[in-house]
Amino acid sequence: MKPFYYLILISFLSTMSCKIKEYNTKISSNKTAAQILGNPAYQAISYGGYRHKTRDIQPSLPELKEDLKIMYAMGIRILRTYNVHLAEASNLLQAIKELKTTDPTFEMYVMLGAWIDCKNAWTHLPVNHNEESENNEIEIQKAVQLANQYPDIVKIIAVGNEAMVKWATSYYVQPWVILKWVNFLQELKKEGQLHKEIWITSSDNFASWGGGGHEYHVEDLNKLIRAVDYISMHTYPMHDTHYNPEFWGIKKSEENFSDKKKVEVTMGRVLDYATHQYTSVINYMKSIGVHKPVHIGETGWATTSNEHYGHQGSKATDEYKSALYYTLIKEWSNKNKVSCFYFEAFDEQWKDSANPMGSENHFGLITLQSKAKYALWDLVDQGVFKGLTRDGKPITKTFNGDINALWKSVEMPPVLDSRKVYK
Repeated sequence: MKPFYYLILISFLSTMSCKIKEYNTKISSNKTAAQILGNPAYQAISYGGYRHKTRDIQPSLPELKEDLKIMYAMGIRILRTYNVHLAEASNLLQAIKELKTTDPTFEMYVMLGAWIDCKNAWTHLPVNHNEESENNEIEIQKAVQLANQYPDIVKIIAVGNEAMVKWATSYYVQPWVILKWVNFLQELKKEGQLHKEIWITSSDNFASWGGGGHEYHVEDLNKLIRAVDYISMHTYPMHDTHYNPEFWGIKKSEENFSDKKKVEVTMGRVLDYATHQYTSVINYMKSIGVHKPVHIGETGWATTSNEHYGHQGSKATDEYKSALYYTLIKEWSNKNKVSCFYFEAFDEQWKDSANPMGSENHFGLITLQSKAKYALWDLVDQGVFKGLTRDGKPITKTFNGDINALWKSVEMPPVLDSRKVYK
């Protein structure tokens, strides 16, 4: 009988080994915000899965799963969403859950955005920036519900998106509104009604976090900085090639450089400009006696524009400059252990539906035609997207992979006035 008992023992130990491995897999794929933010192994990106010119058509579960597999192949492990009042966010969480069920090693986390507005935002009525929308409470409660429903996926709740910056004239609120809801969520954590390790923040322009003018340096902002678990700040040097172009262009001493070198040195100054804004937020935070993580909640570079940033404007938008910025900011953030939610994974056409060539429609790394832009050409060459499709189409290169054809779309930045050179 000894061999029989021996076989039973071997079978038992084998079963236990499998269970332990399964348990360890689950543990290893259920990190906290503190473990994934600032960790280069957990690349981050902003995500919207909309294919159409209106958000009335929500992406389906199969479409979301297609996108998730593509982003996972790219090394993305943290997604940022923007609101919960539309079905996309809840569907995305369900899609992640289903993929994890099918494959326990599939690892994807979410920074769940709760949209915040002022009174009468997006209506025909006069906006009131000193009062908040009644929809804010509904949005926060839905975010709480989803975070509790998917605790292994939702690791961060962001209260508002660029909701304090004063150029968001359609909807911005005063810092006390964001503070109110951040405190509310922090209290839920203390009461055990929200997971204690979920991190709470707000994702806003660098100026809104104290890195800009003195008009933002109010006591409610200081209280907010103390209340959040970390600061999620935005920097958009691409927009400032028009609005504040002190850094944008070629120095007189660089006019004899090759065109490629001219673009490279200019984009180097772009990185300096973006990281200076990052540092300005840290400096303000420290000036009020606070020390906590600061990550980049949003930054990006559009590839097309018929407005301020294209041929008629600053000549900033093309795939070559966009790829340089993507590479530079990614290398900097990885080196400095700063999470960077790059904007964005895929082009979306609802953002400026009346103007197909508007820059807002062209921030994605992958086009609506399932073409990987120049920033991702090397991943196509490496076979990263092999077997993956979006809307039934394989991921191929823009310009048919012809770098000479791409280069014809690249325009040189202007020559800088020596009195205005940023650095």
